Amino acid sequence: MNPLKASDAAPKFSLLNQYGERVNLTDFRGQRVLVYFYPKAMTPGCTTQACGLRDNMDKLKKANVYVLGISTDKPEKLLRFSEKESLNFTLLSDEDHQVCTAFGVWGEKSFMGKRYNGIYRISFLVDQNGIIEKVFKDFKISNHNSIVMNYLLPI
Repeated sequence: MNPLKASDAAPKFSLLNQYGERVNLTDFRGQRVLVYFYPKAMTPGCTTQACGLRDNMDKLKKANVYVLGISTDKPEKLLRFSEKESLNFTLLSDEDHQVCTAFGVWGEKSFMGKRYNGIYRISFLVDQNGIIEKVFKDFKISNHNSIVMNYLLPI
C-alpha cells in the first residue's frame, strides 16, 4: 500500500452512488471534497465514522467541504446503509477497487491471522483544483471526525 500524498493530483474517477447515479470527482471542481475510504458499510467502525461525518455536516458545509465515502460495497448496500443511519452525504461504490488502487488505499491486510486484500481507512481532502491538500491516515475511528474538523476549522 502506497497512499497518495499532499500535493499529488487526485485521480479522476466516475462511480455509482447509493442511488445508482454516476458521480464524477470533476463534478466538484471549485469545491473542496473529503474523499474518505472505509472497508465495509454497516460494520461498527464504519458506522461510527460515517455518523461522525453526518453529525458534523453543518460545519463541513461551513468549511465548503463536500463528503464522498468510498467502499467496495454494491450501491444497493450503500443505500441501505445511508437510509439506516440517515447519512446526509454521498456514498460511492468501487466494486472493482480501481479507485481505491489509484488512491493507494487497496492492499494486503490481516485479521486474526488471515491475510486478504482490502481497503485501508484513509481520508483525502481534495482542494478546489483537484489537488490533494491533506491526507488523514493517523487516526482512530473514534477521533477521525475531530481530526478532520480541527484541520478544517482550527480553534
